[in-house]
Amino acid sequence: MEFKDYYDTLGVKPDASEADIKAAYRKLARKYHPDKNKEAGAEEKFKAINEANEVLRDAEKRRAYDQLKAGGYRPGEQFRPPPNWGQGQGFDFGDAGEGDFSDFFESLFGRTAGGARQAPRAHRGRDVQAHVQIDLQTAFDGGRTRLSLDDGSGSERVLEVKIPAGIQPGKVIRLSGQGQPGMAGGPNGDLLLEVGIRDDARFKLDGRNVLHVLPVSPWEAALGAAVPVPTLAGTVDLRIPAGTQSGRKLRLKGRGLPGHPPGDQLVEVSIRVPTVESESQREAYEALREQFAHYDPRR
Repeated sequence: MEFKDYYDTLGVKPDASEADIKAAYRKLARKYHPDKNKEAGAEEKFKAINEANEVLRDAEKRRAYDQLKAGGYRPGEQFRPPPNWGQGQGFDFGDAGEGDFSDFFESLFGRTAGGARQAPRAHRGRDVQAHVQIDLQTAFDGGRTRLSLDDGSGSERVLEVKIPAGIQPGKVIRLSGQGQPGMAGGPNGDLLLEVGIRDDARFKLDGRNVLHVLPVSPWEAALGAAVPVPTLAGTVDLRIPAGTQSGRKLRLKGRGLPGHPPGDQLVEVSIRVPTVESESQREAYEALREQFAHYDPRR
């Protein structure tokens, strides 16, 4: 078999940092990924890139490979591992990453301490963690949302994710079998999606409760009124008691996020004073001041 120069395959120098190796791999994997590049030889190039990355991204494999390369081996030369290569290293082909690997790779990292080649063992694929952002209405209603994921090689895949009604931020949705592929017939890993909820212009989330600030006029607050209020389930009429002060919170039972029990909607009253735009309006305010001359809001 021929000796392989993994640094040359990724186009990086032997002293390349972990970040340099990762960037080079992502760039080349994106270029030669079989789903995007149908040119002859692209698939083989993609396999070679994956193999080089499998060695150079792993500190232990890279250190062992560097020691071997320092022995003066040149790319393309016939190669046989030195006697007792790998003893005590604990390399195991069954723990290698995704992809088909060359005889050169297997001869280095797929041998037992005694030097005999191992058959690949079935291994479950790695779980993958990702984040999904949804709006508050989707969290309330539940339903499905489309999510684009980068698989790490620059190739994106689109999944349709079912969102349970009433889900809260920080909860994790597990998608079975959507993680890294298994090895040697092993099952795929899972995809673990941590849910985040985007800010909403109308509501603020507090656990399962939602808070809505409701503007009301001075006369609605003073005399009482039935006022339309938006909720996540649609608009409802809320009775504002006479004499309500700004900042008072009224509760709409069960109008928060679904659950056992469901949350509530808290409606915070905010009294808004209209701007004077005419002489008659000014006179109306002056008459109101005379009528309530005894009232001191700071007392």
